[in-house]
Amino acid sequence: MAFEFTPERLAQFHELLTHYPEEHARAAMLPTLHLAQEQNGYLSQDVQAYVAGLLGVSEAQVLDVVTFYPMFFDAPVGKHIVRVCKTLSCDLCGCREIIEHIKERLEVDFDETTEDGSVTLLSSECLAACDQAPVMMINDDLHGRLTLERVDELMDALE
Repeated sequence: MAFEFTPERLAQFHELLTHYPEEHARAAMLPTLHLAQEQNGYLSQDVQAYVAGLLGVSEAQVLDVVTFYPMFFDAPVGKHIVRVCKTLSCDLCGCREIIEHIKERLEVDFDETTEDGSVTLLSSECLAACDQAPVMMINDDLHGRLTLERVDELMDALE
């Protein structure tokens, strides 16, 4: 079955287009992809083709954007996305211990999803919060100054 926006998302898309010049609909690609990923969970080939058709661009142009930005997924992911920063600041502040703790707790490695499909674990080269190291993001929420206890609290709060 081919992907289509729900009537509500299609209305959001049309409202979104009002913020861009008509001749530059391509400029709306990022927010359109966000809408599509929110609805479908990830950006399959069908979803990308649909977005390309809506914006009047090639599927290759959509694929370029999907594969460039780490917030887009072209394969299924868990209900929750957990990104752990592993750059120098976080490493110096103990992220290795945090990472091992999360991997053990979830029983997955980076780029894997828990058996129940609830959490996908990803590494990040930088979450731009060095002053709060070590840090991680759960979905769109940044959490800093992590301890093993705080990680457990955050993981326990996931549905």
